[in-house]
Amino acid sequence: MTSLPKHRLIAVLLPFFLLFPYHLNAQVSDSIRHDTTAIHKGRLTGVLIAQGTLYVASITGLYFAWYKDYPQSTFHLFNDGGEWMQVDKCGHAISANYISRIGYSTYRWSGVSEQKAAWFGGLLGFAYMLNIEILDGFSSEWGFSMGDLAANTLGCAIFTGQQLAWHEQRFSLKYSFHQTQYAQYRPDVLGSNLIQNMIKDYNGHSYWISGNISSFLPRGTRFPKWLNVAFGYGAEGMTGGFGNPTVENGQSVPDYPRYRKFYLSVDVDLTRIPTRSKVLQGIFTVLSFIKIPAPTLEYNTLGQLKLHPFYF
Repeated sequence: MTSLPKHRLIAVLLPFFLLFPYHLNAQVSDSIRHDTTAIHKGRLTGVLIAQGTLYVASITGLYFAWYKDYPQSTFHLFNDGGEWMQVDKCGHAISANYISRIGYSTYRWSGVSEQKAAWFGGLLGFAYMLNIEILDGFSSEWGFSMGDLAANTLGCAIFTGQQLAWHEQRFSLKYSFHQTQYAQYRPDVLGSNLIQNMIKDYNGHSYWISGNISSFLPRGTRFPKWLNVAFGYGAEGMTGGFGNPTVENGQSVPDYPRYRKFYLSVDVDLTRIPTRSKVLQGIFTVLSFIKIPAPTLEYNTLGQLKLHPFYF
């Protein structure tokens, strides 16, 4: 199939969910943000209305922009566990994780207790992603994916578990991208321009778990609070989901080997950079899902060990 798969549309929707709640939350003072003594009913009402509106609008828009144009069927399962060497599953996890973080942030701003906000935020991420999976289940082009459901659940659990255990996110899920040579052979599938490549070309996607070092050190440490160590995953050589075609639109496609890549790098936790500017706080929070380019050590399943002076 040469059209845009559904899990990539999640990446399109994600920034829409990132911008509004974090911008709202960035305007409040720390004393209000961490207040757990009372519910701010007006704020909570506004948050619930905003979330409901965004939820309905995005799901409705997704249906009419995508699912409506494809044949519908009875609800069924679809095993896509081997597709794109599981890079797409990492995208599901990070989407669910950040929607959970958004939900938590807005509930805390509304005065909801730490524990309840962590649970409600995780459930918000899970519920939103579940609805997309259900839409898939009624589409004859795809189906309900248990692999996607597992990835969504993991992303929510990573957020909620950390918030309940540590009252902070010591490990963050992150994304980075670079353009590759593969899209030129199948632009309908992998994208024909930079924006499409960022969404569609999984060869250029890298997904990271970025751990904050200082959060595991004794209080009062002078170690930089913003410095992280990051472990990443990606794959390359993919001109198709389950396998590589040899011909596309009458033109031959090179026979690239498909292989996995594993990374070790340093990173920056933008949310821990000290600043008094509420604008910068908001910008840093919105951009916190992006892995900062840095020297990176790569090992791949071709048996190669590479050092990238600057990897994105």
